[in-house]
Amino acid sequence: MIRTLLAWLVVVPFAVWAVLRVTGADIADRWIQLVAFTPYVAAASVVPVLLAGLLRRWLPMAVAVVTAGALALAVLPRYFTDAQPPANGATFRVLAANLAVGAGDTAELVKLVERLKPDVLAIQELTPEARKRLDALGLRKRMPHVVDRSQGGVWGSGLYSLHPLTERPLIALGRFRQARAVIKPPKGPEIEVVSVHPCAPSHAEKMACWRSGLAALPRAGERLTVLAGDFNATLDHWPVRALLDSGYRDAADVTGQGFTATWPQQGWRPLPGVTIDHVLADRRMGVRAFSVHELSATDHRPVFAELTLP
Repeated sequence: MIRTLLAWLVVVPFAVWAVLRVTGADIADRWIQLVAFTPYVAAASVVPVLLAGLLRRWLPMAVAVVTAGALALAVLPRYFTDAQPPANGATFRVLAANLAVGAGDTAELVKLVERLKPDVLAIQELTPEARKRLDALGLRKRMPHVVDRSQGGVWGSGLYSLHPLTERPLIALGRFRQARAVIKPPKGPEIEVVSVHPCAPSHAEKMACWRSGLAALPRAGERLTVLAGDFNATLDHWPVRALLDSGYRDAADVTGQGFTATWPQQGWRPLPGVTIDHVLADRRMGVRAFSVHELSATDHRPVFAELTLP
């Protein structure tokens, strides 16, 4: 009796986690925060299988095996590269960086731009002071076409582009300003780019803002679209999965780097790293390369994707 109870006590929490993750249930504010750690739970889900087996409790063991399998199916594809669409057109490079209320090292960011040569740079938590530092460092000379939606605090954002752009209506929810524009590369079709930054789901009163900020992002459609930045969500959160279902692909996932953590950078908080910064590209676009980089004085790591156009 005691061994049966012990087996169920270990198995049930993992089974409940798997059901909530697979179904996309949005049951509580705290769950929204916890689901980001699903890859760690998936790795630990072998423990209930082993324990139930050692205790010779076959029903709990069967449930544990199904649970581990469901979690593995949810997260393991991120470790493998995906097939590419027939996109052999021009290259389009995207870099996204969260500057942590403008505190991020702007000189390092400009050096990163010089090295990676992005066609577009999407910045989150862009303050007017940080924008002035970037301009003084010559970023506007390198990327002259700008959508400046900088603001004090965590709410500002911006887009710097090598190519001409036309600003699209700002996505402004809960004071967060998600800049967007249609960019016209010299070769290939127009591309809409959004500097993504919804509210962080850190407190109960911010959950509605987080949901609406992600829901307001454009779904994949006729025009090629790239969503880049700090989503404050992982591939295990249902709003991101809804975006992917609409016709996007996550560049990290496509290249087998979906477990690469982007937040928090080492030394900021005693938390396991999670992947909340993304480049989501229209599924008609190829993903040639993806990488995560270091940037001093910010809790986020910049993400870079090299895309190919159809």
